[in-house]
Amino acid sequence: MKNLNKNISLIILFVLLFSGLFILYKGPEEKPAEISLSELASQINESLVKEIVVDENSLVISLKNDKKETSIKEKEAGLTETLKNYGVSQEKLAEVNINIKDNASSSFWLGTVLPFLLPFLLIAGFIWFMLKQAQKGNSQALSFGSSRARVVDPKDKRFRTTFKDVAGAKEAKEELMEIVEFLKTPGKFLKLGAKIPKGVLLLGPPGTGKTLIAKAVAGEANAPFFNISGSEFVEMFVGVGASRVRDLFKQAKKNAPAIVFIDEIDAVGRHRGAGLGGGHDEREQTLNQILVEMDGFDTNTNVIVIAATNRPDVLDPALLRPGRFDRRVTMDLPDIEERVAILKIHAKNKPLADNIDLRVIAERTPGFSGADLSNLLNEAAIFSARRGKKEIFMRELTESIEKVILGPERRSRIIDEEEKKIIAYHEAGHALVGASLKNTDPVQKISIISRGHAGGYTLSAPAKDKRLLSRDYFIDELSVLLGGYVSEKIAFGVVTTGASNDLERATSMSRNLVTRYGMSELGPRTFGHKQEMVFLGKEMHEEKNYSEKTAEDIDKQVSKFIADAYKVAEKIILDKKDVMGDLVAKLIEKETMEQEEFNNIMGIKKRTTAPVKPDLDQPVEIDTKKEGSPSKSPSEKNKKTVPDPNPVEGV
Repeated sequence: MKNLNKNISLIILFVLLFSGLFILYKGPEEKPAEISLSELASQINESLVKEIVVDENSLVISLKNDKKETSIKEKEAGLTETLKNYGVSQEKLAEVNINIKDNASSSFWLGTVLPFLLPFLLIAGFIWFMLKQAQKGNSQALSFGSSRARVVDPKDKRFRTTFKDVAGAKEAKEELMEIVEFLKTPGKFLKLGAKIPKGVLLLGPPGTGKTLIAKAVAGEANAPFFNISGSEFVEMFVGVGASRVRDLFKQAKKNAPAIVFIDEIDAVGRHRGAGLGGGHDEREQTLNQILVEMDGFDTNTNVIVIAATNRPDVLDPALLRPGRFDRRVTMDLPDIEERVAILKIHAKNKPLADNIDLRVIAERTPGFSGADLSNLLNEAAIFSARRGKKEIFMRELTESIEKVILGPERRSRIIDEEEKKIIAYHEAGHALVGASLKNTDPVQKISIISRGHAGGYTLSAPAKDKRLLSRDYFIDELSVLLGGYVSEKIAFGVVTTGASNDLERATSMSRNLVTRYGMSELGPRTFGHKQEMVFLGKEMHEEKNYSEKTAEDIDKQVSKFIADAYKVAEKIILDKKDVMGDLVAKLIEKETMEQEEFNNIMGIKKRTTAPVKPDLDQPVEIDTKKEGSPSKSPSEKNKKTVPDPNPVEGV
């Protein structure tokens, strides 16, 4: 509506301008000849006159030859009587069309008044236009500090989310259900002297559903939901962030009980006084205003603040004290049961084949977040559509797992026979060593087809979700990582760059065994202290809190771990040369090998967990390793255990 009014005003202004210019600057018209009444009478008698327009005492005469003339009649006398007196007969007068005009107001306004008033009208229109622009700029300046929060109305069912839409996260939902009860029935808590929690901090890796569960709290409580990102508070102008915080909480208080959700709060909630901007940094002013709004003098508000971050370590301590973010809810990566529930929710609107078992997919996706599982099903639907299928089958689902982890297949990449043979020996070495040791994860699939940056890959998944990893697990995984390197050296007498990523990961794992986990001969202690610079980067350097002699001992222990693992892998491969030959021949022939076929060659008994139905393309179970599974430390137990693609061949 505002744009329409603005356009109409501009159109009127331009019409006035052009009409005035047309009138002012149009060329002078040729004046009609003026004749006497006697000459007019002669012309009428000669039948030369077509029309006479009488405008008071003035006469405008139109001749039949389209010429115009003017004349003046006698005052206070009728034209007909005057012409009769000049000898014009009644018959001749009847041939002339006589029009009597009361006034010439239109020509008066257009010819006389408008040219006089037009400059004043143009000046007035210009002043009015400038005032409108000034008013608009003033209103924009005033609204610059307004909140940019998006409000979700709980009555709008299209955007309403409840806990039924959030699979898994049982403990988190129980914790947040108390917040819902506070918002619904605050009376029963206030009678006992309980105070409504001021804030809830949602912690967890990306994709675990922090925003989704915050919306579910608002939906369950049937309360308005104000959603804003931490980065939307800060602008280049000083004081804007604090102004937007005030406006946000002002709106929330008007709609109380309400929920304010600040996503990525670490954008404005970092430690104060440590930044490059000094003590008066714009972010610090914004943070100060958030602190005051959450727990200042005005504490009798029914507004709950929910914030989400995956960097709680950088937040200012004042945000985390009681009275501000009273509760911290951790959104962890889902376990197998939760993954099944998440898959069921995302599969609701997708036509799955009748024989698909989502639990099998859940078993093969440890370390996947809710967002990863949603993406997996979406990729499977895209695969099915591209192949002209009307349903999603197990083949599409298993291929989607590999695509999410490693990327699309690169079948167009041309590999010569010699390089293909090297890759086959490399991947067979990983798989053979992994299947021969008891503390490693079962091999699920081997492939020498390039996918993403990987020339080939060996995928494995644990039989169950692991939270704690033992020393024996790490020792065996070191041997698996070196299996490809050892296999190449035994088969060809030389090694290629394909083992570079394996060696890098083996070295890192060995060093962690010594410096972080206390699993070496140096005893139960850690070495080094990693310092994180909050504003300059995630991790800048490691502080060395040990002597040079200890550093030498650490290097010796790292080398010993790798040397022992090398010997174990070498012994297994030498003892099972025949099996290695069968694995390599099958890989060169078919390029991929599924778990069942691999187990048959290795003589491994069928596992007791749910198998893939025989009429389907054998799916893969993925999780930990490509060319030897990457091991996880206890501190990394919540990270996604996915293969680490190597850009070089066979890895």
